[in-house]
Order: sequence, then structure tokens, then C-alpha cells
Amino acid sequence: MDPVRNPYAPGAGQRPPELAGRDAELSAFDVVLERIARGRPERSLVLTGLRGVGKTVLLNQLRSAAISRGWGTGKIEARPEQSLRRPVSSALHMALRELGPRHGDQESMDAVLGVVKAFAQRQTADAKVRDRWQPGIDVPAASGRADSGDMEIDLVELLTDAAGVAADVGSGIALFIDEMQDVQTDDVSAICAACHELSQQGAPLIVVGAGLPHLPAVLSASKSYSERLFRYLRIDRLDRPAADRALLAPAEREDVGFEEAALDALYEAADGYPYFVQAYGKVTWDVAASSPITAADVAMAAPVAEAELAVGFFGSRYERATPAEREYMHAMAELGGPGGTAVATSEVAVSLGRKPASLSPARDSLIKKGLVYSAERGQIAFTVPHFGRYLLDHPD
Repeated sequence: MDPVRNPYAPGAGQRPPELAGRDAELSAFDVVLERIARGRPERSLVLTGLRGVGKTVLLNQLRSAAISRGWGTGKIEARPEQSLRRPVSSALHMALRELGPRHGDQESMDAVLGVVKAFAQRQTADAKVRDRWQPGIDVPAASGRADSGDMEIDLVELLTDAAGVAADVGSGIALFIDEMQDVQTDDVSAICAACHELSQQGAPLIVVGAGLPHLPAVLSASKSYSERLFRYLRIDRLDRPAADRALLAPAEREDVGFEEAALDALYEAADGYPYFVQAYGKVTWDVAASSPITAADVAMAAPVAEAELAVGFFGSRYERATPAEREYMHAMAELGGPGGTAVATSEVAVSLGRKPASLSPARDSLIKKGLVYSAERGQIAFTVPHFGRYLLDHPD
């Protein structure tokens, strides 16, 4: 098979050649956009799921849907140690620039841009040097609006003013936040408060977030009403028909087919996780001699794909952990098995012969690194599918 024509594309946030199995989520977002266009109230959206299920890909696709309807959009990726002031300012500036040419009142536009600049420049006393940033906005910073230093007050004022611009041109603004579980605590509270205010006003601005499975708990811990504030969509692995379509549709465009047994073997290997579907599909294509691709081709490709995943997908994450954190994860794997089932933190402590309190630093650090998450109170699970299997296969 010609590797140049290989259609499969495993990559972080990289759109697969066939976005299969996400029709329900795309349709739900179309409804949100249409309702807002008609002046009806609608909740902001939160996507949750493990790593490798395609949250970032779907987030980008939702953004494309908003852009196609003439909305102003901006996207940020949250980082644990970074305030939202700089990235939100940049994202909203982009959204307003997209709407600006359709707004007839330049004075009003300049006033809102001045608010964005004031918001960006207002720093707290402990702000890091990297956060002290001057936005590329050629108007004076506003005074007395979004510059109080209280993140909750300032973000509400900022998003309210930005939504006003969207309303003036009969459009909307969508702010997309990836890795939303990494937003700082005070900023999470501010986002919830802003979404609450915008919803009450029926303002045409929504937040679309994506994050790990514990993101709803993060939001709920910030504001008790968050479960009513957002519409939560859990993004999971693909069912068999969707996984087959992700493989077959791109191949058919290259006049290549699969035997049914090959599809059986690929689904068993990838377990329906979109990243794995692409990874196994890519290597299988490269080793196959001709069309149709057979189960024997998959058997030959599987060790190669697994070796690549062991280095690039699993190994790179494992290397970030300290010896104490690795010991904790190996104990989780032994208790949860190859499937990576959630385990009780108390069981991990018993397995390691330690007191639970002594393991809290390792567990909390793993959570901050995005390697594990608290599935529910007293439970811990891997954020990466098949990570337990990888650890059992690599005991050292």
C-alpha cells in the first residue's frame, strides 16, 4: 500500500479524515446556535471525557460550525498556573475583530475594545511576569469597567459588553476553552458567574468547555448551581458502526477496502477510542500489501502500533511522573486491571503498605499533571484509556 496515500491521522487534536460517531453532539450544538439566533435562552456547553476520545477535535468542529453561521469566536487552552485574563482577552479580541466589519458604530466598538484592554492589563499583585501582557488593541483602556481586580466582577462586565456587540449585529460570540479542568479556582467561579448572568440576560454569548471526566465536579465545587448552568455532553469511545466508518470512509476514497475480519481485529485492538482507531489504522495501512486489508495485516501491524503508542502516547506521560507517582500508578494498575477500572484510594494505600495521608502528595500531583482524576469521592482512575494495561506490560 502506498504510504503517501495513507489517510489516517493520529495526532493531538488533529481532525481525523472522517469524524464519525459525533453526529448527536454536532446536532445538539446546531440547536444551541439556532435558539440563540432566535433570541431564546440557552445554556453553555461542556464536553467531558478521557484523553484520546476526540474532545479537542470536536471542540474545533463546533467552533467551525459557529464561524459558518457568522459568529465571532475565540479559543483558549487553560493552563494550571495561568490566569485567564491574558488568554480570554486575546480570544475575545479575535471574536470582536470577526464581528467588527459588520458593526456600523466604530465608537461603540472602540469602547468595548477599551474594556477588553482594561481587563487584560488589570493584574493582581502576585501576577507572574509572563502574565503581564500588553494586548494589541489601538484604543485607550477603559476606566471603571472590567478593571476592578476582582475576576468575577471583571469577567461578568467584559462578557456582557462583548455580548452587546454581538447583539448589535444580530449574531453571537462563542468562547471555547480546552483543558477546562485546569482553570484556576477563582477563574472557574468567575466563568460560572458570567455564564449565569449572560443566561439571565438572554445575551448571545456562550462558553463551550472541554475537559476530563471530573470537570463537572470542578464546576460544582465552585458554584452550586453549575449543574443547571451548563449542558454536559460526555464524549466516549466509538461504537462499532462508528469505528468502522472512521476506517472505511477514508479508505474508500482511496479505493481500498477491509475484510470484515480485519475490522473485527481493529475494533478489538483500538477498543473504539478514536485516537487508537487512527493509530492502528495508519500502521495497518502501511504494512498491508494490497486491498482488501486483512486480519493478517492487522496482526502484523498491531505490535508496531503498540510500540509507537508505548513511546509517544503512554511513555511520554509516564516519564513526567516522579518515582513516588509511578509507584502509585503501578498500584492503581494492579488493582484496576488492564481495563483501568477506578479504584479506591484506600485500597491503593493498603496495596503499598502506607497510610492514605502519606500518599496524598503523590495523588494530588498526578491529578495536577492530568494523569489521573478523582472519579468520585474516594475513587481514583487514569485519564488515559488503556494506561493500566501499559503499566502492567511495563512493570519497571
